[in-house]
Amino acid sequence: MSRHIEAKMKCNKCGKKMQYSAELTFNEGKIAGWKCICGETYYDPVQAQKILLLNKLKKEAIQTKLGQIRSNLILRLPKGVEDALGLQKGKSVLIQVEDTGFKVVPV
Repeated sequence: MSRHIEAKMKCNKCGKKMQYSAELTFNEGKIAGWKCICGETYYDPVQAQKILLLNKLKKEAIQTKLGQIRSNLILRLPKGVEDALGLQKGKSVLIQVEDTGFKVVPV
């Protein structure tokens, strides 16, 4: 965010200038937004939507199929998982093997 946009943000409740913060707590996550001394808070809508989607996906069991290219298995992830975790083609992930399966973590 540019400082120019941050400086112009005014509270709709009291009309005072709001302070920008990159560390606001929203649904158990940290996102950017603006906070006023009157207590009003405005969250970055794109980041808030990502956290809401991630929280929804955490409550679901996602079933998907494995693909194969030559001798390599490919794990296909639904678009919602891709969006919530910020994954994209060519991006690295870390695979952690656990007792009953594995965990994939974005790097």
